[in-house]
Amino acid sequence: MTPAAAEGATASGDGDSATASPVAMLLRVLGALVAIAVIVAVVWRWRVNGWGSLVWLASAFAVPIIRAPFARENATNTIVARRTEGQERILLAIVGIGAGVVPLAHLATGLFGVADYDLPDWATAIGVVMMIVGLWMFRRTHVDLGRNWSVTLEVRDEHTLTTTGIYSKIRHPMYTSLFATYLATPLLVHNWIAGFVGVVSFAVMYVLRVPHEEQMMDELFGEQYDAYCSRTGRLLPRVGRATTPTHPTG
Repeated sequence: MTPAAAEGATASGDGDSATASPVAMLLRVLGALVAIAVIVAVVWRWRVNGWGSLVWLASAFAVPIIRAPFARENATNTIVARRTEGQERILLAIVGIGAGVVPLAHLATGLFGVADYDLPDWATAIGVVMMIVGLWMFRRTHVDLGRNWSVTLEVRDEHTLTTTGIYSKIRHPMYTSLFATYLATPLLVHNWIAGFVGVVSFAVMYVLRVPHEEQMMDELFGEQYDAYCSRTGRLLPRVGRATTPTHPTG
């Protein structure tokens, strides 16, 4: 994990399908059928939800597709330290529900229809641009992190501090990329609940997680990390001269 190695909020599957029990295989099949049914329902209702809902649905597939090859490669990493594992699971679950389950449920069924609002096409188009930029940045962060990336707060054997590429200006560009996608959601999913709950849930994760992440990096890299913090911003490039960082102890 580099300054942003643990950024993001997705869950990874365990086990080998070849050795899975019949019950586990049945649950996977049922889960796949439910997912297909939800997707069909969202596509079917696009005229009710607006064309932005189709862009949002595509982005929901894009995130795991972008991440999959990096997850496979890094699955062989030797992990030497983890931080706040219980909290990690809770935060990832909250974001998964807020940013994924709630919008999908609404788009598929109109569950929160009472909270719908209308936006002009130009506003939805801005959401599309934000989503594209966010997804591009999301992939770029994985490329720059390489073997140092992990879903949760982990340190691998022979861990290095990534300070090149997009990380040369921003310490947590993966959070920046995900904020961009979640802020784009209300422009694509026109509902006060389904559109905004992902933003709120991710903001909560960011506030609770970053102090632990930066403390871990400070303990691991010491003065090297302090110098890195002094010349970079957390979510956006630093404006002005480098400053002496103060690290939360969270």
